[in-house]
Amino acid sequence: MIELTNLTKRYGDKTAVDDLTLRLEPGSVTGFLGPNGAGKSTTMRLILGLDAPTSGTALIGGLRYTDLERPLTTVGALLDAKAVHPGRSGRDHLRAMARSQRIPARRVDEVLERTGMTDAARRRAGTYSLGMSQRLGIAGALLGDPQVLMLDEPVNGLDPDGVTWIRTLLRGLAAEGRTVFVSSHLMSEMQQTADRLVVLGRGQLIADAPMSELLTATGSRVRGPGLEALAERLDDVRWTGDDELTVPGVRPEEVGALAHELGLLLHRLEATEPTLEESYMSLTADAVEYTAGGVA
Repeated sequence: MIELTNLTKRYGDKTAVDDLTLRLEPGSVTGFLGPNGAGKSTTMRLILGLDAPTSGTALIGGLRYTDLERPLTTVGALLDAKAVHPGRSGRDHLRAMARSQRIPARRVDEVLERTGMTDAARRRAGTYSLGMSQRLGIAGALLGDPQVLMLDEPVNGLDPDGVTWIRTLLRGLAAEGRTVFVSSHLMSEMQQTADRLVVLGRGQLIADAPMSELLTATGSRVRGPGLEALAERLDDVRWTGDDELTVPGVRPEEVGALAHELGLLLHRLEATEPTLEESYMSLTADAVEYTAGGVA
C-alpha cells in the first residue's frame, strides 16, 4: 500500500507537488496521468526517497522508504530504464542488486526468465535497445518479490508484443494482491491496463477514480431515416453518415423520447462513451503547462 498525506514539494518559487493526498490499495493497477510538468515523476521520486518533501509524508506499507530495512523486498521501482552501467552485463547488474539486499542469487535467473531476458543476460547493458533496457529494469523491480510496484513509462521502446506482455504482467501482479502504480502517456494502453486512474495537473490532484467512472456513457449514437428532424431539435449533433449521427451529452432515453415525439423510426440507438484520451483531455484542459504555439 502507498499512502501520501498532504505531500508537497517546492523548488524555489516552483511548486512541483501541491498538497497531494492519495491512498493506493493492493490488488489493482493504478494509472498515473498528467501533462508534462504535472508532477508525476517528482511524486514517484518523493515516494522512493530520492527527493525530500517540503511537507507531508509518503509511506509504503506504513514506513518511509528510507526506513525500510531491505527496500527491494517491499517496493520494486523503474524510473529510468537506462540507469544501468553500460559495461556491466544484465545478469551482473541484477546480481549486484540481489547481493545488496541479501536476495538469493537464484532469484536473478527467475526474473530474467519472467521478463524474457535470459538469452540477452550476458550481454553488456550498453548494447541493449530501449525495449530490452525496459525489460531489464522490470526484472530489477521484480527482483525482491515486492508487494508494491512503481513503474514510470514502462512501455516506452517496447514492440507490440512487448506492450501486450507488460499489460498482462501488470494485471497479473495486481491479481496476486500487489499494489501496482504505473505512469504512461499511452492512453489507449492505459485504458486497457488500469483499474483506477490518478490524474495530476500543475502538481495538484485533478481526479482519483475508477476507470469505469471516468468512462461513463455521455452521449448517444442514432441510426435511421429522416434524422434531419431530430438534428434540428438537438445541439452539437455530429453526422457520422448519411443516416447516422451522434449526440454528445444526451442520454439514449432522451433521444428515444424525442424520436418518438417526432414519429421517427430508429434502426439503432445506443449509448456512447468517451475514450480515455477524450476524458483525459477534458480533465486537463486547464492544467497544461507547456503548449505549442501556432505555425507561423
